[in-house]
Amino acid sequence: MQAKVRWLENALFVGESSSGHALVMDGPPEHGGRNLGPRPMEMLVLGMGACAAFDVVHILQKARQSVTDCVVQVDAERADEVPAVFTKIHLHFLVEGEGLKDAAVKRAVNLSAEKYCSASIMLGKTAEVTHSFEVTQSK
Repeated sequence: MQAKVRWLENALFVGESSSGHALVMDGPPEHGGRNLGPRPMEMLVLGMGACAAFDVVHILQKARQSVTDCVVQVDAERADEVPAVFTKIHLHFLVEGEGLKDAAVKRAVNLSAEKYCSASIMLGKTAEVTHSFEVTQSK
């Protein structure tokens, strides 16, 4: 995997992935940013949330569970001193489906956390990563 990040001006950067996608990242106004995109550290937790959500949905679909929605709320804390690494990250999954079983969702969340989500497992090397979930039946 490769990526390229190009500085445009002030605290504004464009990242380009090897799959051909681009996105804007910007720093906070107090550091010259104009709030034109997420902060780089926000990108890390967004990526982690997407990685984990992908795993959970994929595992549930393979288990023939009818998933109609999946939202991951990520709550992250950072150290006060530099480097301001993540110290705690909590992922809360809100999973909705028809006839969705709590045990299946629990299994999917655990498999993502312990085996499949590379981003979560990597960030877990420096931060305490925890998971929880809620299951809602579709109407």
